[in-house]
Amino acid sequence: MSIRFRFGELAGVACKYLYPIPVSSFTGSGDLIAICTLSSIGLLKRISKDKIMEKVVIAGRLFSENKGIDSLVTFCTQSLTLKYLLICGRDTKGHYSGDALVNLMANGIDKENRIINAKAPYPYLSCSPLLVQNFRDKIDLIDMRDCYDLDEIRNKINRIT
Repeated sequence: MSIRFRFGELAGVACKYLYPIPVSSFTGSGDLIAICTLSSIGLLKRISKDKIMEKVVIAGRLFSENKGIDSLVTFCTQSLTLKYLLICGRDTKGHYSGDALVNLMANGIDKENRIINAKAPYPYLSCSPLLVQNFRDKIDLIDMRDCYDLDEIRNKINRIT
């Protein structure tokens, strides 16, 4: 009996062993804002120890342009209070999850659930088009990609809350 993997699943398994990440998210005590540091683990750790966690629902990372965004869309639409998603840090090389997320918000998905205009190699979502539209309608994206300055991120969040 042979087990067949789709390429994306195989790549995900390989990455898990080649680049083990001990923590992917930290829960805060806020209710309106989530922070996504894309592939910047150091920035995520700094944010997790900062007082800003009192103002955010969750701070986490996003490595993949497919399963990662599926999880993010599901989490954001299930939250009753979340309104803003702030992305910061470095985009994931090869996956371009930040670019895919920005394009998802701006352009949506096509009939094959592909994120329109994403430069990622496999920007196909498995969540329903209705869930994607709910996400796009509900969440305001704050694009601070390539920002690593915690003071700048804190100031942006303070202006919102």
